[in-house]
Amino acid sequence: MDEITGVFIQESREQLAEMEAGLLRLEQNPDDQDNINAIFRAAHTIKGGSGVIECHFIEAFTHLVENLLDSLRNGDIAATPLLATLLLECCDQMSSLIDVLAAGTPAPDAGLLARGDALTERLKQFIAAQTKQPEASSAALTVHDSSVEASGGGVVITDSWHISVRFGRNVLRGGMDPLSFIRYLASLGEILGIETVTDAMPAAAEMDPESCYMGFEIRLQTRSSKADIERVFNFVRDECDLRILPPHSNLADYIKHIQELPEDTMRLGEILVRCGALTQAEIDDGLHLQKDLTPEAGLEGEGTDQTPPTPPPPQLGEILVEHKVVHKEIIDAAIVKQAQVSDNKSKEARLVRVQADKLDQLIDLVGELVIAGASANLLAQKSRNGDLVEATSVLSRLVEDIRDSALQLRMVQIGDTFTRFNRLVRDVSKELGKDIELSISGAETELDKTVVEKIGDPLMHLVRNSLDHGIEPAALRLQRGKPATGHVSLNAFHDSGSIVIQISDDGGGLNKDKIHAKAVERGLIQPTQTLTDAEIANLIFEPGFSTVDQVSNLSGRGVGMDVVRRNIQALRGAVDVDSVEGEGATFTIRLPLTLAIIDGFLVGVDKASYVIPLDTVVECIELKNLPTDRNFLNLRGEALPFVRLRELFEVEGEPPPRENIVVVQFAGKRAGIVVDQLMGEFQTVIKPLGAMFRHLRGIGGSTILGSGEVALILDVAALVHAVSQGEEHRLLAPPARHKLSAVQNVRQ
Repeated sequence: MDEITGVFIQESREQLAEMEAGLLRLEQNPDDQDNINAIFRAAHTIKGGSGVIECHFIEAFTHLVENLLDSLRNGDIAATPLLATLLLECCDQMSSLIDVLAAGTPAPDAGLLARGDALTERLKQFIAAQTKQPEASSAALTVHDSSVEASGGGVVITDSWHISVRFGRNVLRGGMDPLSFIRYLASLGEILGIETVTDAMPAAAEMDPESCYMGFEIRLQTRSSKADIERVFNFVRDECDLRILPPHSNLADYIKHIQELPEDTMRLGEILVRCGALTQAEIDDGLHLQKDLTPEAGLEGEGTDQTPPTPPPPQLGEILVEHKVVHKEIIDAAIVKQAQVSDNKSKEARLVRVQADKLDQLIDLVGELVIAGASANLLAQKSRNGDLVEATSVLSRLVEDIRDSALQLRMVQIGDTFTRFNRLVRDVSKELGKDIELSISGAETELDKTVVEKIGDPLMHLVRNSLDHGIEPAALRLQRGKPATGHVSLNAFHDSGSIVIQISDDGGGLNKDKIHAKAVERGLIQPTQTLTDAEIANLIFEPGFSTVDQVSNLSGRGVGMDVVRRNIQALRGAVDVDSVEGEGATFTIRLPLTLAIIDGFLVGVDKASYVIPLDTVVECIELKNLPTDRNFLNLRGEALPFVRLRELFEVEGEPPPRENIVVVQFAGKRAGIVVDQLMGEFQTVIKPLGAMFRHLRGIGGSTILGSGEVALILDVAALVHAVSQGEEHRLLAPPARHKLSAVQNVRQ
């Protein structure tokens, strides 16, 4: 039962996410019936699952939500923003109830119950208001079909049911009067036309007065269902040939019902019966006829030269259409539904749900396998045994493939994280009184599941910042010549082995003069200090920094942006902001694709080894004849700032006569890292640093080499930023500070 409950909780949260996304779309397109049906199915699935696990507090509340959605689906109530708001609040309540179930609590607490009672009352008021509406009279029939014509002061409906009945010879002997069935049929509606068919009547000399030779072709206008019409002929069902074709205006309804059927494995006949297009008796007759028309198999000599192979049996749908029991369009829709259900079931069969902790354990074991493989490869090279070296080489390649496959298991699309912000933008824009739309691109971009889980809060802060500070009020936007509706966009894409997430808005942008003044007031910078535009903009990430004059419920306390940068840096990422005053701002987050295992480039300084993430390495060049007091070089006409690891980590001793520069790139900026020796590519298992090294800049982690030694992993993002910034300061600083400006900046 615990396993079933766990599956229910996981699937219900997925259904809730789909339901919430559907409700947000409903406000934009209230007439999208497919969307309304999807919302209803999500609520119905949650209610049905809660009944299976006997969680009555979820079942009771969701039942009321389902009733309201059913009225919406049937067109009894209109899709309004007020209704969407109520249903979104119900989604929040259902999510809280699912959290109660997940926590193992037997019942919700008093606060949650009170909120549920209030929502229940509002749901009942919506439903009660609908039931008080006067029901449409029988004369007010739908007139949307082209077959409906206005005549005089009333409405004449020409589209009707077509009933073809041929009574059997023994009907009169059984005491049945065919005309009594016609009169009873008239009680269901209005007979628009009737034609007596006498093609079975023999010559007068051969006629039996106790036999019935008559049939009727009838056009009936009624609101009754096909099953109701068939029940009129129940007493003579075995003594007559009955065919009932619905009006053409009903075809769309039947096809719609077929599309709305649950995703259950059903045969063609079951689909046609459940949608109301056929009755069970008609299906049974069709199956008997199919059986009669199917050639017998297993005859001696079948398939030989003397006997031709048995032809395939006729399809049930073809038989039903041929005998004019159902329209071909309905059969086609049922076949499409059957194929769709089969495809969905086959896709589900290929999916396996795995607990996250088991997946993490697999990644850890693969990491240890990588380290063990590197150790075996090192020992093989030292032994100089050719066969052993070749075997370990094959082993290394297989380990690399296993590593890539295992990491791919943890890769998920960022679209689910982005979709959550639709609700945030809707609620916050209403709270602020602004009209804001959100656009999402790159939702299919994949990255490590651990990164996705930890990036949600920083993204939340940045989106809120754009909504509150970035987008101006509508009046101000119109005054500035902008559309009244503000625009916020989320975009994700891959770049140089990293994932880039951008949050952009077309608001007022950053006021750099105000930021500079606030920074001087708080003592973050000196009044005479010269900063670039990028440095001024990035001051907003300083702790406690805020330029807002009035604190709101959303922001203004100076808490959030520094947390954003700290959380992103904890993921070995970086965040920058680019803004044009009056036009908007763009926050750019760069993150590694994975936090577990990466391809690295191993370098050495004296006896120590360091790892540079391989996806950041551009090229390696030899450093020669360069003055020691310079921190940049001319690389094919481009100034390349660099940092010496020997100086950065205060390694004693003289550098070798031949040094090398590893050119790295991050966020479009290049820098050089001067090392003693280049040691080649290396599969790197990232090990986190201890708490005492938490604030050490320039180091992103550690790894274990095949020899068992520990190597530090360089934080290329921090090094590139610090070296580039240090070179800018060197050009602006007095000459005495030129020599160690970059190194000191990194150490800070």
